[in-house]
Amino acid sequence: MPRTIPPARSTTPFAWRGKYVLGGMGLLAMAVAFGTTAMSLPREGPKLTHVIVRGDLRVTVRAEGLLESSENNEIKCKVRGFNTVIWIIENGAIVEPGDELLRLDTLLIEEQINERTKYANWSRAGAEYFKAKAASAELAVSEYEQGTFVAQLMEAEKALIVAESTVGAAKSILEYTKLMAENGYQSELDVEQRKFELAQADADVNLKRTQLEVLNQFTKAEQLKTLKGAATAMKAQYAANAERATADASRRDRAMEEFDYCVVKAERAGLVIHPSAAQWENAPEITEGSTVHKDQVLLLMPDLSKMQVKLGIHEAIVDRIKVGLSAGVTLPTRNLDGNVSEVASVAKPAGWWTGNEVKYDALVALPPVPGLRPGMSAEVEILVAQYDDVLKIPVAAVVEGDEASYCWVKTRQGIQRRSLKLGDSNGVFTVVQSGLAEGESVVLHPLGLAEARLVAGKPSSRSHKKPDTGML
Repeated sequence: MPRTIPPARSTTPFAWRGKYVLGGMGLLAMAVAFGTTAMSLPREGPKLTHVIVRGDLRVTVRAEGLLESSENNEIKCKVRGFNTVIWIIENGAIVEPGDELLRLDTLLIEEQINERTKYANWSRAGAEYFKAKAASAELAVSEYEQGTFVAQLMEAEKALIVAESTVGAAKSILEYTKLMAENGYQSELDVEQRKFELAQADADVNLKRTQLEVLNQFTKAEQLKTLKGAATAMKAQYAANAERATADASRRDRAMEEFDYCVVKAERAGLVIHPSAAQWENAPEITEGSTVHKDQVLLLMPDLSKMQVKLGIHEAIVDRIKVGLSAGVTLPTRNLDGNVSEVASVAKPAGWWTGNEVKYDALVALPPVPGLRPGMSAEVEILVAQYDDVLKIPVAAVVEGDEASYCWVKTRQGIQRRSLKLGDSNGVFTVVQSGLAEGESVVLHPLGLAEARLVAGKPSSRSHKKPDTGML
């Protein structure tokens, strides 16, 4: 009778997943048990060490910056008001003296020239008219004083003499008429007639004498005042129109001068760049169709023999950057040696655009080297300090504690903690002032030791995280 084979055990994925879970839990339990055992070992932590030796230590600061010229010939707009750019030379062009750099729209300037020319002519015509009137008024004063008044005076004196002569004649006729009346040849009526004629002659003499006095005392003074006042008024009108004509002519001449400024030409040969770097970095870009105003910087002609690197220094280390420190400058095409020439005393405004980092501008002067161009990127390494033949410990071997810095030294008796007195650091090595001797071995990355973790875990003012200052 044939043997019956029992059915095979199920091997579905679910069954295998259950096996893997159980196996993983077992491995995890073993790892925890092993880790607990390892933590309890007397000889724990890393074994990587470093031998303390003497040597030189360079403390440097690294920063990135851009090349610029320390002397830039600023080409500014000399036209008043707001004007439109109709053409501008390309950025980075090399020009010769007399080459055109920029052109402005001249329509408004031409209108001003025509308008000011018209007003200048009107004012000049008015000035000439009143100049002639003033001269005429001056002559009228002399004419009256030396001619008209003299003639009037002579006429008045003549009339008085005639009137006085008439009085004498009237008296003689009256006496003759009285004599004739006494002899019966004239009537009393004739005598009265002659008396009336004498009275009229006397009255006429008094009138002529009064007219002469009025002419001398009042009429002359009044006429002189009137004529001199008219002359003064004409002079004032002439002065006002002459001043207006001068002002209008000056405006016309200024507009004509500004018309010439609408075409900007190079005064010397050299490189021309747009004002988009250094202190002009926030200036609006000048393109065809843009609007510019008077005294706005339109273009720059940098002195390529006086180049420098502008960079930002973090506020945490700006006190260490001094004028005169040597600096190595790495450019895309070459390496140069320079010196710190300036450090700003006021920080640049910080914000999201700077990563909220407060930095101070610093300048590194470069030697005159051909081929340098504004805007080139540069990496600068400033030598802050140089220490010769000093004990050095790796930064990776130091743990900051509550009151001091510590390291762990590998000895024959085991790993021992050592308190240190440290000096300057370049971010990789630190100068050891006391606590270690040459030839001793220190543990690198000692936080693998429980004691080191305990020391590092204590709150300490010395263990605050320092900003990335670029110290090397």
